[in-house]
Amino acid sequence: MAVIKLTNDNFEKEIKAYEGIALIDFYADWCGPCKMVSPIVDELGETQDKYKICKVNVDDESELAAHFSVMSIPTLVVMKNGEIADTHIGLAGKSKILAMLENA
Repeated sequence: MAVIKLTNDNFEKEIKAYEGIALIDFYADWCGPCKMVSPIVDELGETQDKYKICKVNVDDESELAAHFSVMSIPTLVVMKNGEIADTHIGLAGKSKILAMLENA
């Protein structure tokens, strides 16, 4: 399963109505720590079939970032059945991200 680019237009279908666990990576192209997290998120998108992996560019989707009260990036949000299950602000390694998903 590939990484899904979330927008205001597809958020309802991809996340709110989704019965399962999803990871949302809020990032910006200019953000150094985001560039370190991005390959991990991309890898999870390619290797994890039981989780939906998504990204939100905060510069392009500021309304969606505001909906989640994202003040710092990277921000990782784990959703379970359309509800926030966990949030992590800042740099996170693969083991931390997997633990967030598994504990949701």
